[in-house]
Amino acid sequence: MVDLSKFIVESRDLVDSVLDRLVPSADIEPVRLHEAIRWSLFAGGKRFRPALLFAAGIAFGAEEEKLVRTAAAIELIHTFSLIHDDLPAMDDDDLRRGRLTCHKKYGEATAILAGDALQTLAFKAIADDQGLSFEVRTRLISMIAEASGSPVGMVAGQQMDLDAEGRDVDFDHLQRIHSWKTGALIAASAVSGGLIGGAVDEDVATLKRFAGKLGLLFQITDDIIDITQTTETLGKTAGKDENAQKATYPGHFGIERTRELASEAANDAKLELGRLAVNTTLLSEIVDHTLNRTF
Repeated sequence: MVDLSKFIVESRDLVDSVLDRLVPSADIEPVRLHEAIRWSLFAGGKRFRPALLFAAGIAFGAEEEKLVRTAAAIELIHTFSLIHDDLPAMDDDDLRRGRLTCHKKYGEATAILAGDALQTLAFKAIADDQGLSFEVRTRLISMIAEASGSPVGMVAGQQMDLDAEGRDVDFDHLQRIHSWKTGALIAASAVSGGLIGGAVDEDVATLKRFAGKLGLLFQITDDIIDITQTTETLGKTAGKDENAQKATYPGHFGIERTRELASEAANDAKLELGRLAVNTTLLSEIVDHTLNRTF
């Protein structure tokens, strides 16, 4: 039996120790910028994407030390996206992970720069990783850049999400928004672990399909908890999506059908795992954890 909670905690602690080394300390000039970066980066996040990367890498026999810098890089990118997502021009939120968002604490200009710096630090972390071959580093940088940007990545998905506010979008459009905004970086996390572990192209493609379903599941459950949990539980403003008239699964289907869609996405993800001839127990446990999460 896999102790997933222990695995997640150990993965988080390992990644945090590397992040602490990768990011300038708060006493280095410009102090305000580095304080803002650390305020957001070490706010107690779940480190879901690094844990997924570790689980995929372990499945393909990757050594822990070869995984950790890429896992940290993906968390740097994720944190950059959260800082920018919270800005007044985007979702205009005051809380993130139970405390003030970066722009509320340090001002909008510094928050924008903090996000910019986190993104560049992420790609430097991979480029400088001497534990990986040049070929693997190049593939990782290219794939993660695509998943983070446009036209089929996180930035594109964020724009589509903004464009869809207050509009009645169809199911395909809704799926596309979230597969890019949320799913792309989640898929990149799993695929990164596989690439570092030496997965063949066929298995990399399966991992990408698996993680695409997992990313969909993550977004569906995120939509559910946004309307069923309190601000105190979430650590961010509850009901924000509904108030902003965001395109969400509960808004499109209602809560009961959305829960059914979550179960279907979890089953689809596990079907993809069944195509891999490696031990996918940890990855399967992550699917169950995502389906049943409440915050």
